[in-house]
Amino acid sequence: MACRRASSNMAVSLGASQEQPHHPATSSLEDFVYEEEDFVLPGIGWWRSRSEGPASRPLSRFDNALQSGWEEKMKLGLFRYHLGELQTRIMPGKVRFVAQLNIQRGLERRRPQDIQSVRQRFDPQQFHFNKIKPGEILFRMTRAPACHPPTRGCSQNQGDPSESRLPGIPSYVLMVINVSPLEFGHVLLIPDPTLCLPQILTQELLQFGLESVLLSAHPGFRVGFNSLGAFASVNHLHLHGFYLDWELLIETAPAEPLCPTLNFHFLKDVPAPGFLFYSEGGELGALAHNICRVTDHLVEKEIAHNVFVTRGTAPRGPTHSEAHSGIRVIIWARKSSFGTKEEAAFNVALCELAGHLPIKTAQDFQNLTETSAIDIIQRHLLPEPQLSHLQSQLVTILTE
Repeated sequence: MACRRASSNMAVSLGASQEQPHHPATSSLEDFVYEEEDFVLPGIGWWRSRSEGPASRPLSRFDNALQSGWEEKMKLGLFRYHLGELQTRIMPGKVRFVAQLNIQRGLERRRPQDIQSVRQRFDPQQFHFNKIKPGEILFRMTRAPACHPPTRGCSQNQGDPSESRLPGIPSYVLMVINVSPLEFGHVLLIPDPTLCLPQILTQELLQFGLESVLLSAHPGFRVGFNSLGAFASVNHLHLHGFYLDWELLIETAPAEPLCPTLNFHFLKDVPAPGFLFYSEGGELGALAHNICRVTDHLVEKEIAHNVFVTRGTAPRGPTHSEAHSGIRVIIWARKSSFGTKEEAAFNVALCELAGHLPIKTAQDFQNLTETSAIDIIQRHLLPEPQLSHLQSQLVTILTE
């Protein structure tokens, strides 16, 4: 099937194209169908000691499907390299960065595309997900009919979120292995690839990401998004998902309320301050809609950004609560990194801003300190006056 248009409006705003290559046939794919009853909503806490570990916890149906399929693909040699247990170091200091040595990803991952704009159009001549091997797809993820889908793509966010869905917006995502994994279970969540949507976040895809975190019984299953100019390496719409068996500071760090009725806060006292939405699992469509109002503004203003979804505590609750009773969605507005430049120790994308540092070389893995890591990260953040002005704009947008 060739790339097709989602609708005439979306084709103009998102750059969908009609003359594109085919993507792998999906008619024979296994479907993972879920409903809200599958969400693991009670507070999920971290194990008290490393000896307990994830093996001591029962997996959810979602975890079983993802992990068993991912491990089978690894046995079949469909990845660019074999990913064993990564050497991990919790860096001394207040932040407790999780540094992991992943030399092969640094050497063998696909070269990032040359990006020059947050709103760059989809280019069929570049690599895109219609070119992946059919064997790289784990399953097609879709909601049961009783589960109400979100209503609008992020770039079409005017109006009430209860309005009917835009024609052509897919009601499923493909769960695809990342062939250059940064951690166990590293996958991509890709909406219908034939729409050829550029890397601009949509409400539909975001809600699938939010629901994926709630479908997992593992406190360390994370989902994230890199915009163009924020180290997205492929300009074809996708989210990242992966497991990390370590707690991160951003899961419990306090946040200052900005719009309490919308659970919109400012995350501070972390190396990379950012905007935070919080939910305990209800009204995910409304949550995705409001997050997209923020990211749409960033796209309009050509501000690069990263989004990170994780289990976490309430922003104004106990900072050391064992139970992570909800999900935190952090949005970082940051300086753009255009071109194909690679940083020395690590690139600053969604993982690094969250406190997870995949390191490319053994020397950097051994020598990197908390101070030097914070310095690298903060070079990519917006200056405080610009961030403060942006905060005022977002509060106005969300309260209109």
